[in-house]
Amino acid sequence: MKKILSVIALAIFAITAAPAADIVDTAVSAGSFNTLVKAVQAAGLVETLKGPGPFTVFAPTDEAFAKLPAGTLESLIANPEQLKKVLTYHVVAGKVMASDVVKLKEAKTVQGSSAKIKVAGGTVMIDNAKVVKTDITCDNGVIHVIDTVILPKEKKY
Repeated sequence: MKKILSVIALAIFAITAAPAADIVDTAVSAGSFNTLVKAVQAAGLVETLKGPGPFTVFAPTDEAFAKLPAGTLESLIANPEQLKKVLTYHVVAGKVMASDVVKLKEAKTVQGSSAKIKVAGGTVMIDNAKVVKTDITCDNGVIHVIDTVILPKEKKY
């Protein structure tokens, strides 16, 4: 009996002692955010998104990036400042779980603009992107998966 309890105690310790993954590591291990991870690297945002946060990331899948018009991603990668603006438009400061997102009309992004949020028929939209998976918790925030890359509105001067 003591051996069984010891084994259970060790198993519990091993599970609880395992470090949680940050947003970047979670995205890498998911396997469906390869383009996002490459873009985050190109924009120099890896260390920020590995930082303490907390952050809420509306993360476009590889398929979402594939829907961009031809040449758009390459153009953004070639212009790190513009790429950074697009990527930070997908990030909200704080850990905003799905149960809180559905109560919002908009979310102020790290980029500075607000993204519109709409809930209709059980579907949550952020701008023109559908939220397809929610509440992927990370040790420094949360990821909500979206099916379209969202772009900040160009400011008119």
